[in-house]
Amino acid sequence: MTETRPAFYALAPGGWRDYVTLLHPPYTLWHLSYVAIGAALAPDLSVDRLVVSLLAFFLAVGIAAHALDELNGHPLQTRIPDRVLVALAAGSLAAAVALGAYASFAYTAWLAPLVVAGAFIVCAYNLELFGGAFHSDAWFAVSWGSFPLVVGYVATAERISTEALLAAVFAGFLSLAQRHLSTQVRTVRRRVARVSGGLELADGSRRQITAATLTKAPEAALRAMTIAVISLAAALLVLRLS
Repeated sequence: MTETRPAFYALAPGGWRDYVTLLHPPYTLWHLSYVAIGAALAPDLSVDRLVVSLLAFFLAVGIAAHALDELNGHPLQTRIPDRVLVALAAGSLAAAVALGAYASFAYTAWLAPLVVAGAFIVCAYNLELFGGAFHSDAWFAVSWGSFPLVVGYVATAERISTEALLAAVFAGFLSLAQRHLSTQVRTVRRRVARVSGGLELADGSRRQITAATLTKAPEAALRAMTIAVISLAAALLVLRLS
């Protein structure tokens, strides 16, 4: 194993680079895009409500959820002290809930149960509470895919609709694909000490199996999917704002 980075987007450990790595930049942008897509599907797009929704999810998912994940054994190999991770998680989640409470009063009360559910998901998923019952592929698809899209829509439209639910199915299954691809990559990068073996092709030639063999295609797919969903969100916003 010559590749030691815990993720393809991880920077060299130390200093400010640890905090950039902690954000999981591609995946944070990916899931914020779901919020934007949900808002863009609403009958009347409100930039102010979109900004509040994006900020709340950035705090809850981009910072709090990822800080809690890193607290559990430092899988990203950052040097951020545990006490700092706890402070980041608690402060960011509290701020996200505060924004959600504000939106519940200012926009629609339908957001209140979604805010409670979101705070629960961040803790239950990333801390693997209840024996890890919420730390599964299905819960990832719903929590990091369907949920942000639905919240982005409800915060703007103040209701739910058929088109929002159908879009939530899209986000859920796309996130499920992300989960399947990233699980294989994480396993190879973080848990596998040695890779051996080879492939015998139909023409009789052989190709050696390496760590790169197992990660190159999934990571290329993850990069492409990240750009795709961000581009879709940007296109919908430009369409609605033009």
